[in-house]
Amino acid sequence: MASIQLQRLTRRFPGGALALRELDLEIEDGELMVLVGPSGSGKSTALRLIAGLEMPTSGTVRIGEQEVTDLPPQERNVAMVFQSYALYPHMTVRENLGFGLRMRRAPKAEVERRIAEVAESLDIGELLDRKPGQLSGGQRQRVALGRAIAREPAVFLLDEPLSNLDARLRTRTRAELARLHRRLGTTMVYVTHDQTEAMTLGTRVAVLDKGTLQQVGTPMELYERPANRFVAEFIGSPSMNLVEGRIDPGVGGEMVFAGGGIRLPLSAGPAAGPAVLGVRPHHVALGDSSEGAAVRAEAEIVEALGSEQVVHLRTADGQELVALAPAAARIREGDVLTARISPDGVHLFDAGSGARIPLAPGA
Repeated sequence: MASIQLQRLTRRFPGGALALRELDLEIEDGELMVLVGPSGSGKSTALRLIAGLEMPTSGTVRIGEQEVTDLPPQERNVAMVFQSYALYPHMTVRENLGFGLRMRRAPKAEVERRIAEVAESLDIGELLDRKPGQLSGGQRQRVALGRAIAREPAVFLLDEPLSNLDARLRTRTRAELARLHRRLGTTMVYVTHDQTEAMTLGTRVAVLDKGTLQQVGTPMELYERPANRFVAEFIGSPSMNLVEGRIDPGVGGEMVFAGGGIRLPLSAGPAAGPAVLGVRPHHVALGDSSEGAAVRAEAEIVEALGSEQVVHLRTADGQELVALAPAAARIREGDVLTARISPDGVHLFDAGSGARIPLAPGA
């Protein structure tokens, strides 16, 4: 096992396009760090720089106590699992699992022992004599994971390994990965564009956008205290509501949004001016509750999800709100409803930079 340190890691492609900008990130020994972001955010580039599949324009990579920035992949003691599985089609599962060990000239008895252990741990023992073409997508992914595990590397690097699986199998394999990490205790770096995978798998999560690290923290830190507007929108499903408005001066100050329909008292004193109100859909209550600031809005789209409904609303001044409501509420498209925002669920962001504005000292 080993920690990973990325210091001012930058990668420019030929022609000057910037893929990663001065990334500083410390991954602890035994941690499962998830790199998440949209396409083009730099997450896969960061993983490939750790693996040695690409060389940085500047900055350093350390694995454990060793700087590996200029070392080739085979000297970094890492194992990588790809989205495409990358299994050898002419080899059986047994041969695929033992390939890395044989390349390292491990004794035959050790190779067989490791194959048997991995096959048992991943429940693929009955597949050992099949070839990849005879396997389902989920089985191929488990074989790809098993081949990496058999090598007993210091670090596992996983590049969107579940994206080719259907939703049901992706959920099951995600749980298997979490159990595997707990059992092995090996450092893992997992790349995904799926924020659900990031939130459910990561010990910590690093959010990237346009090659720049936006925030790193535990899943709940990102959800409850997003550092900026981008993280607030990206983390959480449904996404956080973001409503443009302003902060008015006065006694204690007041936040005014949705054409004055939403007014919330301000306990601390951010400067007056334009601002963006953030509120999670589960903090938007539909009905006649007396708590929170209220605004009238029309239900444009109602998505039934079994036990609850996702209700897309539009206020009189054209701003959108998303709320969660129980299925028993029987809301229909075209209904005009009262939406109340709980003050406890309010976030505030700068209208220009998108940075989080504390609502109270230390918040």
